Amino acid sequence: MSMLKILIPVDGSERSLDAVHHALALTGRGLRARFVVANVQSPANLYELVVAHNPQVLQQVSEAAGRDLMRPALELLQAAGLQVEQDVATGDPAHTLVEILERHGCDAVILSAHGASGFRTQLGAVAHEMVQIAPVPVTVVRPAERDSD
Repeated sequence: MSMLKILIPVDGSERSLDAVHHALALTGRGLRARFVVANVQSPANLYELVVAHNPQVLQQVSEAAGRDLMRPALELLQAAGLQVEQDVATGDPAHTLVEILERHGCDAVILSAHGASGFRTQLGAVAHEMVQIAPVPVTVVRPAERDSD
């Protein structure tokens, strides 16, 4: 059996790393897997397009922002000696993530139930939509109860 390839979408928030910690726990228990860490950027709005004059500049800025947001997740997985690819894309989060997982041939998705709040991303809604539309199994990781007991 070949190694599983698992997509982990992250948005740079502490919460989105819950999915990475879950993946590390699974590999620590013997799961053989490699990972694709992905970040989906919001498309440029009209104001940004008008101000930038150059769509390529916006693309570069978006790509750099995505790579920056993925860095903590990549470092955690690489420190554990795991194979990791990365992908930054722009668009509607859930549908774009499905495109990424199909492009990379992923067998499954692990994502956090909640990410950064605010206008940029709302992983809760994305997680819900991914469960509905993804063609592969989706594991939604709820936040660890940090202050219970």
